[in-house]
Amino acid sequence: MNFNSFSFLFFYPIVLLLFFRLPHKFRWGMLLIASYYFYMSWNPELIFLILFTTAVSYYSAIIMEKTEKKSTKKLWLIITLVTSLGILFFFKYFNFLSSSVTNAITAFGIPTQSFTLKLILPVGISFYTFQTLSYVIDVYRGNIPAEHHFGYYALFVSFFPQLVAGPIERPENLLPQLKSEHTYNSTEAAIGAKRMLAGFFKKIVVADLLAPYVNTVFNHPTNVSGISIAIAAMLFAIQIYCDFSGYTDIAIGCARVMGIHLMQNFNNPYTAENIRDFWARWHISLTSWFKDYLYIPLGGNRCSKFRHYTNIMIVFLVSGLWHGANWTFALWGFLHGFYQVIGNLTVNIRMDFYRRMKINTDSHFAHLFRRTITFLLVCFAWIFFRANNPHDLYILLNSLFLHFGNAHSAVSDMKITLVGACIAFVSILIMTILDNRFTCCSEPQNGTGAKLVGGTAIIMIWAVVVAWMFLLSSGTASSFIYFQF
Repeated sequence: MNFNSFSFLFFYPIVLLLFFRLPHKFRWGMLLIASYYFYMSWNPELIFLILFTTAVSYYSAIIMEKTEKKSTKKLWLIITLVTSLGILFFFKYFNFLSSSVTNAITAFGIPTQSFTLKLILPVGISFYTFQTLSYVIDVYRGNIPAEHHFGYYALFVSFFPQLVAGPIERPENLLPQLKSEHTYNSTEAAIGAKRMLAGFFKKIVVADLLAPYVNTVFNHPTNVSGISIAIAAMLFAIQIYCDFSGYTDIAIGCARVMGIHLMQNFNNPYTAENIRDFWARWHISLTSWFKDYLYIPLGGNRCSKFRHYTNIMIVFLVSGLWHGANWTFALWGFLHGFYQVIGNLTVNIRMDFYRRMKINTDSHFAHLFRRTITFLLVCFAWIFFRANNPHDLYILLNSLFLHFGNAHSAVSDMKITLVGACIAFVSILIMTILDNRFTCCSEPQNGTGAKLVGGTAIIMIWAVVVAWMFLLSSGTASSFIYFQF
């Protein structure tokens, strides 16, 4: 069930009504059933995977808490890691690894037949797997107690707003909120409603509007010029941000109406002044997960410089592969790791250059310059991310650097019309205003629920725009990009 579908517009109000009408002791059960129904709407059989992962991590955590033997705790941690990551690997990476090995052997002139399986990638498996692992690891470390109520723990793993595409919640944040009693609060409901509407606007009005232009270039790389690729990469940067942060806004808004606060997952990432700053603002829940459970355990920056830079590269390579079973994702992760390593290696050289040239690094121009360079570097990396396969990536890069073309070729390649360009520009402008005002800013300090959303009139306008875009698309719901991860 997509957020941007008519079925969700029926599903969510029913869940809200039951949530606030039922006694507190029955709410967890209703939310758990609703979450499982939400997940099973894609493929009912896949519910057994999430149930199995939930059960293994639940019982492992309880056993680790009860025993005082470190060896026993480590054994159950390993059992959980192997089980959860094994399921993730099998469904997401088995065919990729099999094909990669076959291609490598064939490259040496040894004829080999590829062995692949007809597997369906379970929706959201990367997200709920990481969520269960954070819980088990934290229990193993003694940071949190094990949750003994299976129902609440199962709800923590499967809570429907953030089940499919995050944010990847931590147990210390979400579990206590699921167990607390919530009463209807008009201010909370207003904040959640405007957040949801902003998310719908990002997805339906902006991301889906830009998708055809981006797809025209990346799905037919042999027929486009370099300038078309450059423009498409920038449009994809906006598309994937509006698509993914739009989902996050809807998820956060859904939970907020019920009084449950999910963590912030984006914070104006394209205003970052370096790549490290970008990753502190983009997909924050995943970045912090890798920092806490991979980067720091590897040694972080408390080691030799060579080891530090190796840790950075490992984290970004794993992050790239987390996004998908394709070498293009691995290259995208490698490129971001490379950006950070080069940035660290050259920081003293750059600062010495600025001092010699008497450049004010705190001027408005300097900030704008750094943001522009960072945005261009991120957009270049998005080409690797969006390319369908390594062969397409080669064609795209070849055209970008050797066959750049001109503005006329871009208009022809992407089939851009004046009306389409104007609509896209206005939509992006509105999205930027909404984003800065409602989704990336701090919580308002004062004001009623109506003031928080800018008044009833604005809510009505947003609702009409969203409904209008639904009608224009004949009610069809395009999937969110991160559903495939």
